[in-house]
Amino acid sequence: MTVSFDRVPCTVVTGFLGAGKTTLIRNVLERANGKRIAIIVNEFGDVGIDGEILRNCGIEGCADDDVVELANGCICCTVADDFVPALDKILSREPKVDHILIETSGLALPKPLVQAFNWPNVKNRVTVDGVVAVVDGSALAGGKVAADMEALERQRAADASLDHDDPVEEVFEDQVACADLVILSKADLLDEQALARAMGAMAEHLSDAVKVVHGMNGNVDPGVLLGLGLAVEDDIENRKTHHDGVLDHEHDDFDSFVIELPAVANPDELARKVALAAEAENVLRLKGFAHVEGKPMRLLVQAVGPRVTHHYDRPWKAEETPSTRLVVIGLKGLDRAAVEKLLAA
Repeated sequence: MTVSFDRVPCTVVTGFLGAGKTTLIRNVLERANGKRIAIIVNEFGDVGIDGEILRNCGIEGCADDDVVELANGCICCTVADDFVPALDKILSREPKVDHILIETSGLALPKPLVQAFNWPNVKNRVTVDGVVAVVDGSALAGGKVAADMEALERQRAADASLDHDDPVEEVFEDQVACADLVILSKADLLDEQALARAMGAMAEHLSDAVKVVHGMNGNVDPGVLLGLGLAVEDDIENRKTHHDGVLDHEHDDFDSFVIELPAVANPDELARKVALAAEAENVLRLKGFAHVEGKPMRLLVQAVGPRVTHHYDRPWKAEETPSTRLVVIGLKGLDRAAVEKLLAA
Protein backbone atom coordinates (compact mmCIF):
# COMPACT_ATOMS: atom_id res chain seq x y z
CA MET A 1 0.00 0.00 0.00
CA THR A 2 1.20 3.54 -0.73
CA VAL A 3 0.96 5.74 2.32
CA SER A 4 -0.47 9.22 1.87
CA PHE A 5 2.08 11.94 2.47
CA ASP A 6 -0.68 13.96 4.17
CA ARG A 7 -0.65 11.52 7.04
CA VAL A 8 2.06 11.78 9.67
CA PRO A 9 4.00 8.52 10.09
CA CYS A 10 4.18 7.05 13.60
CA THR A 11 6.63 4.47 14.87
CA VAL A 12 5.47 2.36 17.83
CA VAL A 13 8.40 1.36 20.05
CA THR A 14 7.44 -1.53 22.30
CA GLY A 15 9.43 -3.77 24.60
CA PHE A 16 9.60 -5.23 28.06
CA LEU A 17 10.65 -3.32 31.17
CA GLY A 18 14.26 -2.16 30.98
CA ALA A 19 14.89 -3.47 27.46
CA GLY A 20 16.25 -0.11 26.30
CA LYS A 21 13.38 1.71 24.59
CA THR A 22 14.16 5.17 26.00
CA THR A 23 17.85 4.83 25.14
CA LEU A 24 16.95 3.90 21.58
CA ILE A 25 14.61 6.89 21.20
CA ARG A 26 17.22 9.27 22.59
CA ASN A 27 19.66 7.98 19.97
CA VAL A 28 17.11 8.65 17.23
CA LEU A 29 16.67 12.23 18.49
CA GLU A 30 20.42 12.79 18.56
CA ARG A 31 20.68 11.73 14.93
CA ALA A 32 17.47 13.26 13.58
CA ASN A 33 19.34 15.57 11.17
CA GLY A 34 16.71 18.28 11.25
CA LYS A 35 13.69 15.99 11.13
CA ARG A 36 10.93 17.30 13.40
CA ILE A 37 10.10 14.40 15.72
CA ALA A 38 7.46 14.36 18.47
CA ILE A 39 7.32 11.72 21.18
CA ILE A 40 4.48 10.15 23.12
CA VAL A 41 5.71 8.38 26.25
CA ASN A 42 3.44 6.01 28.16
CA GLU A 43 4.49 5.37 31.76
CA PHE A 44 3.48 2.69 34.26
CA GLY A 45 3.74 4.32 37.65
CA ASP A 46 3.17 7.65 39.31
CA VAL A 47 6.30 9.49 38.18
CA GLY A 48 7.10 10.04 34.51
CA ILE A 49 10.77 9.07 34.55
CA ASP A 50 11.14 8.15 30.87
CA GLY A 51 9.35 11.32 29.78
CA GLU A 52 11.56 13.37 32.08
CA ILE A 53 14.70 11.73 30.66
CA LEU A 54 13.67 12.62 27.11
CA ARG A 55 12.27 16.03 27.98
CA ASN A 56 15.59 17.06 29.51
CA CYS A 57 17.80 15.27 27.03
CA GLY A 58 19.78 18.41 26.14
CA ILE A 59 19.65 17.54 22.44
CA GLU A 60 19.62 20.59 20.18
CA GLY A 61 16.22 21.08 18.58
CA CYS A 62 14.41 18.83 21.07
CA ALA A 63 11.98 21.06 22.97
CA ASP A 64 9.99 20.16 26.07
CA ASP A 65 6.78 20.44 24.05
CA ASP A 66 8.02 17.70 21.73
CA VAL A 67 7.37 15.15 24.48
CA VAL A 68 3.78 14.30 25.47
CA GLU A 69 3.47 12.03 28.47
CA LEU A 70 0.65 9.60 29.23
CA ALA A 71 1.00 8.57 32.88
CA ASN A 72 -0.75 6.16 35.21
CA GLY A 73 -2.03 3.66 32.73
CA CYS A 74 -1.45 1.31 29.85
CA ILE A 75 -1.75 2.98 26.45
CA CYS A 76 -3.55 -0.06 25.06
CA CYS A 77 -6.29 0.39 27.70
CA THR A 78 -6.71 4.18 27.48
CA VAL A 79 -6.60 4.89 23.76
CA ALA A 80 -9.72 7.06 23.70
CA ASP A 81 -9.09 8.97 26.91
CA ASP A 82 -5.38 9.67 26.57
CA PHE A 83 -3.88 8.74 23.23
CA VAL A 84 -6.23 10.58 20.87
CA PRO A 85 -5.95 13.92 22.78
CA ALA A 86 -2.16 13.50 22.73
CA LEU A 87 -2.29 13.11 18.95
CA ASP A 88 -4.52 16.17 18.68
CA LYS A 89 -1.98 18.23 20.61
CA ILE A 90 0.94 17.09 18.47
CA LEU A 91 -0.83 17.43 15.13
CA SER A 92 -1.96 20.98 15.92
CA ARG A 93 1.64 22.18 16.17
CA GLU A 94 3.27 24.48 13.65
CA PRO A 95 5.48 23.78 11.86
CA LYS A 96 4.05 20.34 11.27
CA VAL A 97 5.93 17.41 12.78
CA ASP A 98 7.63 14.98 10.40
CA HIS A 99 7.36 11.87 12.54
CA ILE A 100 5.89 10.67 15.85
CA LEU A 101 7.59 8.13 18.10
CA ILE A 102 5.33 6.31 20.57
CA GLU A 103 7.10 4.62 23.47
CA THR A 104 4.70 2.21 25.13
CA SER A 105 5.12 1.07 28.71
CA GLY A 106 6.74 -2.30 29.26
CA LEU A 107 3.34 -3.78 30.03
CA ALA A 108 1.46 -2.48 27.01
CA LEU A 109 0.24 -4.60 24.12
CA PRO A 110 0.94 -2.93 20.76
CA LYS A 111 -1.93 -4.52 18.83
CA PRO A 112 -4.85 -2.59 20.41
CA LEU A 113 -2.90 0.63 19.94
CA VAL A 114 -2.28 -0.06 16.26
CA GLN A 115 -5.93 -1.03 15.80
CA ALA A 116 -6.88 2.45 17.05
CA PHE A 117 -5.21 3.93 13.97
CA ASN A 118 -8.22 2.66 11.99
CA TRP A 119 -10.60 4.90 13.91
CA PRO A 120 -12.19 7.50 11.59
CA ASN A 121 -10.85 10.49 13.56
CA VAL A 122 -7.35 9.00 13.51
CA LYS A 123 -6.91 7.16 10.23
CA ASN A 124 -7.01 10.20 7.95
CA ARG A 125 -4.31 12.01 9.95
CA VAL A 126 -1.66 9.46 10.96
CA THR A 127 -0.38 6.05 9.92
CA VAL A 128 1.75 3.41 11.63
CA ASP A 129 5.06 3.52 9.79
CA GLY A 130 6.24 0.44 11.70
CA VAL A 131 6.28 -1.39 15.03
CA VAL A 132 9.71 -1.78 16.61
CA ALA A 133 10.19 -4.23 19.50
CA VAL A 134 13.22 -3.77 21.74
CA VAL A 135 14.21 -6.99 23.49
CA ASP A 136 16.83 -7.66 26.17
CA GLY A 137 19.40 -9.87 24.47
CA SER A 138 21.22 -10.67 27.71
CA ALA A 139 18.03 -11.82 29.42
CA LEU A 140 16.90 -13.89 26.42
CA ALA A 141 20.28 -15.60 26.22
CA GLY A 142 19.74 -16.62 29.83
CA GLY A 143 16.32 -18.08 29.05
CA LYS A 144 14.33 -15.15 30.44
CA VAL A 145 12.42 -12.17 29.07
CA ALA A 146 13.43 -9.95 31.99
CA ALA A 147 16.48 -9.65 34.20
CA ASP A 148 15.06 -11.49 37.21
CA MET A 149 12.44 -14.17 36.67
CA GLU A 150 13.00 -16.14 39.87
CA ALA A 151 10.47 -14.10 41.83
CA LEU A 152 7.91 -14.59 39.09
CA GLU A 153 8.45 -18.34 39.11
CA ARG A 154 8.01 -18.43 42.88
CA GLN A 155 4.74 -16.55 42.59
CA ARG A 156 3.42 -18.82 39.85
CA ALA A 157 4.33 -21.94 41.82
CA ALA A 158 2.48 -20.60 44.87
CA ASP A 159 -0.73 -19.87 42.94
CA ALA A 160 -2.62 -23.11 42.22
CA SER A 161 -5.18 -21.21 40.14
CA LEU A 162 -2.66 -20.49 37.37
CA ASP A 163 -2.94 -23.00 34.56
CA HIS A 164 -1.87 -20.76 31.69
CA ASP A 165 1.43 -19.46 30.37
CA ASP A 166 3.25 -16.90 32.43
CA PRO A 167 1.56 -13.54 31.80
CA VAL A 168 4.91 -11.76 31.53
CA GLU A 169 5.98 -14.13 28.79
CA GLU A 170 2.68 -13.59 27.01
CA VAL A 171 3.22 -9.83 27.00
CA PHE A 172 6.69 -10.34 25.55
CA GLU A 173 5.46 -12.77 22.89
CA ASP A 174 2.62 -10.46 21.85
CA GLN A 175 5.03 -7.54 21.50
CA VAL A 176 7.37 -9.55 19.29
CA ALA A 177 4.48 -10.99 17.26
CA CYS A 178 3.37 -7.46 16.29
CA ALA A 179 6.86 -6.23 15.37
CA ASP A 180 8.10 -5.23 11.93
CA LEU A 181 11.63 -4.85 13.29
CA VAL A 182 13.30 -6.20 16.43
CA ILE A 183 16.19 -4.43 18.15
CA LEU A 184 18.22 -6.95 20.17
CA SER A 185 19.70 -4.73 22.89
CA LYS A 186 22.87 -5.47 24.85
CA ALA A 187 24.13 -7.51 21.88
CA ASP A 188 27.68 -6.44 22.72
CA LEU A 189 27.46 -8.52 25.92
CA LEU A 190 26.79 -11.74 24.01
CA ASP A 191 29.18 -14.25 22.48
CA GLU A 192 28.12 -16.31 19.46
CA GLN A 193 26.49 -19.05 21.53
CA ALA A 194 24.57 -16.59 23.70
CA LEU A 195 23.46 -14.70 20.61
CA ALA A 196 22.17 -17.92 19.09
CA ARG A 197 20.17 -18.65 22.25
CA ALA A 198 18.65 -15.16 22.23
CA MET A 199 17.67 -15.47 18.59
CA GLY A 200 16.22 -18.92 19.18
CA ALA A 201 14.03 -17.60 22.00
CA MET A 202 12.30 -15.28 19.53
CA ALA A 203 12.24 -17.45 16.44
CA GLU A 204 8.79 -19.01 16.77
CA HIS A 205 7.16 -15.64 17.44
CA LEU A 206 8.70 -13.78 14.49
CA SER A 207 7.39 -13.82 10.95
CA ASP A 208 9.88 -14.48 8.16
CA ALA A 209 9.73 -10.82 7.07
CA VAL A 210 10.84 -9.43 10.44
CA LYS A 211 14.49 -8.43 10.67
CA VAL A 212 16.53 -8.46 13.89
CA VAL A 213 19.07 -5.66 14.35
CA HIS A 214 21.75 -5.90 17.03
CA GLY A 215 21.92 -2.84 19.25
CA MET A 216 24.46 -1.49 21.71
CA ASN A 217 23.45 1.41 23.97
CA GLY A 218 20.63 2.26 21.57
CA ASN A 219 23.10 2.99 18.78
CA VAL A 220 21.01 2.12 15.73
CA ASP A 221 20.87 4.19 12.55
CA PRO A 222 17.50 6.03 12.56
CA GLY A 223 17.19 5.19 8.88
CA VAL A 224 16.71 1.57 9.90
CA LEU A 225 13.74 2.47 12.12
CA LEU A 226 12.01 5.36 10.38
CA GLY A 227 10.45 5.58 6.94
CA LEU A 228 9.36 1.94 6.67
CA GLY A 229 6.04 3.06 5.16
CA LEU A 230 4.23 -0.14 6.14
CA ALA A 231 0.79 1.23 7.14
CA VAL A 232 0.70 -1.46 9.82
CA GLU A 233 -2.89 -0.63 10.78
CA ASP A 234 -3.99 -2.24 7.49
CA ASP A 235 -2.28 -5.54 8.36
CA ILE A 236 -2.62 -5.69 12.13
CA GLU A 237 -5.44 -8.27 12.16
CA ASN A 238 -3.07 -10.76 10.51
CA ARG A 239 -0.68 -10.59 13.47
CA LYS A 240 -1.87 -13.27 15.87
CA THR A 241 -1.38 -12.74 19.61
CA HIS A 242 -2.41 -14.36 22.89
CA HIS A 243 -5.00 -11.65 23.52
CA ASP A 244 -6.87 -11.81 20.22
CA GLY A 245 -10.59 -11.63 20.88
CA VAL A 246 -10.11 -10.32 24.40
CA LEU A 247 -11.68 -6.90 24.81
CA ASP A 248 -9.88 -6.09 28.02
CA HIS A 249 -6.76 -7.39 29.67
CA GLU A 250 -5.62 -6.92 33.23
CA HIS A 251 -2.29 -5.87 34.64
CA ASP A 252 -2.99 -7.34 38.06
CA ASP A 253 0.25 -9.31 37.86
CA PHE A 254 2.21 -6.10 38.50
CA ASP A 255 2.53 -3.52 41.25
CA SER A 256 4.22 -0.12 41.09
CA PHE A 257 4.81 2.63 43.61
CA VAL A 258 7.03 5.63 44.32
CA ILE A 259 9.53 5.75 47.17
CA GLU A 260 10.90 9.06 48.42
CA LEU A 261 14.22 9.07 50.26
CA PRO A 262 16.48 11.68 51.88
CA ALA A 263 19.48 13.10 50.07
CA VAL A 264 22.07 10.48 49.15
CA ALA A 265 25.63 10.67 50.46
CA ASN A 266 27.17 8.14 48.09
CA PRO A 267 25.73 7.14 44.66
CA ASP A 268 27.54 3.80 44.69
CA GLU A 269 26.01 2.98 48.07
CA LEU A 270 22.55 3.80 46.71
CA ALA A 271 23.22 1.51 43.74
CA ARG A 272 24.25 -1.27 46.14
CA LYS A 273 21.00 -0.90 48.08
CA VAL A 274 18.95 -0.90 44.88
CA ALA A 275 20.63 -4.12 43.73
CA LEU A 276 20.04 -5.68 47.15
CA ALA A 277 16.35 -4.74 47.11
CA ALA A 278 15.92 -6.08 43.58
CA GLU A 279 17.53 -9.37 44.58
CA ALA A 280 15.58 -9.76 47.82
CA GLU A 281 12.12 -8.70 46.57
CA ASN A 282 10.01 -9.05 43.43
CA VAL A 283 11.53 -6.01 41.72
CA LEU A 284 11.65 -6.08 37.93
CA ARG A 285 12.47 -2.45 37.27
CA LEU A 286 13.50 0.64 39.22
CA LYS A 287 14.09 4.11 37.85
CA GLY A 288 14.22 7.61 39.21
CA PHE A 289 16.28 10.60 40.26
CA ALA A 290 18.36 11.19 43.38
CA HIS A 291 19.65 14.24 45.22
CA VAL A 292 23.30 13.70 46.13
CA GLU A 293 24.57 15.75 49.07
CA GLY A 294 26.78 18.63 47.99
CA LYS A 295 26.15 18.06 44.27
CA PRO A 296 24.30 20.54 42.02
CA MET A 297 23.61 17.78 39.49
CA ARG A 298 20.66 15.39 39.42
CA LEU A 299 21.55 11.68 39.60
CA LEU A 300 19.63 9.41 37.21
CA VAL A 301 19.28 5.88 38.60
CA GLN A 302 18.01 2.91 36.58
CA ALA A 303 17.89 -0.78 37.39
CA VAL A 304 16.75 -3.88 35.54
CA GLY A 305 16.55 -6.56 38.20
CA PRO A 306 19.84 -6.42 40.11
CA ARG A 307 21.70 -4.61 37.28
CA VAL A 308 22.02 -0.95 38.32
CA THR A 309 23.39 2.06 36.44
CA HIS A 310 23.61 5.69 37.51
CA HIS A 311 24.98 8.96 36.18
CA TYR A 312 24.46 12.72 36.57
CA ASP A 313 22.18 13.82 33.74
CA ARG A 314 21.76 17.57 34.34
CA PRO A 315 21.86 20.32 37.01
CA TRP A 316 18.80 20.80 39.20
CA LYS A 317 16.72 23.67 37.87
CA ALA A 318 16.23 26.82 39.91
CA GLU A 319 12.53 26.12 40.34
CA GLU A 320 13.10 22.49 41.40
CA THR A 321 13.55 21.22 44.92
CA PRO A 322 16.28 18.56 44.81
CA SER A 323 14.81 15.27 45.99
CA THR A 324 15.17 11.51 45.69
CA ARG A 325 12.17 9.77 44.10
CA LEU A 326 12.31 6.24 42.74
CA VAL A 327 9.62 4.33 40.81
CA VAL A 328 9.60 0.64 41.71
CA ILE A 329 7.85 -1.89 39.44
CA GLY A 330 7.48 -5.56 40.30
CA LEU A 331 5.18 -8.51 40.38
CA LYS A 332 1.88 -8.56 42.22
CA GLY A 333 2.40 -8.70 45.95
CA LEU A 334 5.56 -6.61 45.88
CA ASP A 335 6.29 -5.70 49.51
CA ARG A 336 6.60 -1.92 49.54
CA ALA A 337 7.65 -1.76 53.20
CA ALA A 338 10.44 -4.30 52.65
CA VAL A 339 11.76 -2.49 49.57
CA GLU A 340 11.63 0.87 51.32
CA LYS A 341 13.43 -0.53 54.37
CA LEU A 342 16.27 -1.89 52.21
CA LEU A 343 16.64 1.36 50.28
CA ALA A 344 16.55 3.53 53.40
CA ALA A 345 18.93 1.38 55.46
